[in-house]
Amino acid sequence: MPELPEVETTRRGIATVMPGRTLRRVLIHEARLRWPIPLDLPQQIQGEKVIACDRRGKYLLIRFVPGTLILHLGMSGSLRRVPMDEALRKHDHVEFLFDDARFLLHDPRRFGAVLWHPANAGPVGDHPLLAHLGAEPFGPDFTPETLHQGLKQHRQAIKQVLLGGHVVVGVGNIYASESLFQAGIDPRTRADRLSRPRCERLYNAVRLTLTQALESGGSTLRDYVNAQGTPGAYFTLHAAVYDHAGDPCPRCATPIRRIVQGQRATYFCPHCQKR
Repeated sequence: MPELPEVETTRRGIATVMPGRTLRRVLIHEARLRWPIPLDLPQQIQGEKVIACDRRGKYLLIRFVPGTLILHLGMSGSLRRVPMDEALRKHDHVEFLFDDARFLLHDPRRFGAVLWHPANAGPVGDHPLLAHLGAEPFGPDFTPETLHQGLKQHRQAIKQVLLGGHVVVGVGNIYASESLFQAGIDPRTRADRLSRPRCERLYNAVRLTLTQALESGGSTLRDYVNAQGTPGAYFTLHAAVYDHAGDPCPRCATPIRRIVQGQRATYFCPHCQKR
């Protein structure tokens, strides 16, 4: 699934093109995504100028004066710029046409979303999909102290809390395993039992891991492409523990262990990572 680094990489790509341009046409070729695309969406935004391209968690926010377009890339989707005359591919569901730029929303599994939040409905952050998200990992609201305080409210395993997105957003499955390894924390540790010093280590590890993933251009899908259609550099190839079950730990040479938590694979070093 595209996670925060992939979505942020896409946001940066479209933010170099869309703002200041007028959206001339929206063509919906398949409206049956995770939630049906509103049938009146073209009428809402055609002829409107893009004000900004933002992101909240794994949601892209394309802002217009009348409201905000909320996009989610689902399990394996992408939003990419293509030549004006390029033929549609299978699973290209929505076209966004500007005078000199064309973007296609590609979503093979149709788990993504294209939703409209009108300005008269209040701040887009109050939308039900966004209202309960945790802090942005690079935002001012995410600090070692807020992480510590947030984890105190959760009795589940720390890996599950990181994936939940209620304390901090964007720490997907790969990045959770890697962050916990960097911080030396067993993924099965109860979140509310992490001390303030361990939370500070985890805070630093989360930010470092996501920074490295951003520099790689994303990692969670082998067929992931950014807004220019360029594949990611696959941070997974540089992962210390993720997908390395049985391999020697890069720190102590103990075999990396694989377990399943909440139906998701978790990788860790049973020697280096302590409860």
